Parts: sequence; structure tokens; C-alpha cells
Amino acid sequence: MSERAAPFYCPYCGDEDLRPSEEGHGTWECAACNRAFRLKFLGLLTRGLARDGGPADTNDDETHRGEEGA
Repeated sequence: MSERAAPFYCPYCGDEDLRPSEEGHGTWECAACNRAFRLKFLGLLTRGLARDGGPADTNDDETHRGEEGA
């Protein structure tokens, strides 16, 4: 299994001076603002990705019905 990705910047101050915390897996410390935070992957979304950047459209037939008569 590959190593987990590290955050690029602090979610509170935006600084890039981050170090892994001794508190455990997924915890990080920011030296700039002196905050600690935890990252956790919750899972994949069941709806998938949309083609236009908006919410995934699960029923294309209804979307295109109004366009056929135009």
C-alpha cells in the first residue's frame, strides 16, 4: 500500500510549515499558527462525478425532453 498524501498548507492560516503530529495517524501541526488538526478520508461519493462540474445528473432523459421540441 502506498504512503498517504500530506497536506500542502494549513487549513487555518495557509502556511506551508507543517509537520506530522505525535498524536497519531492523520494529525498535523502548523508551526506558523501553532494549531494542530486531523485529516480523515471519509470515503467516495456514490453519485460520482458530473460532466459539467455541477451535481451528477442521474436521469439524462428528463433533462433532454424539453430540448427535443425546441
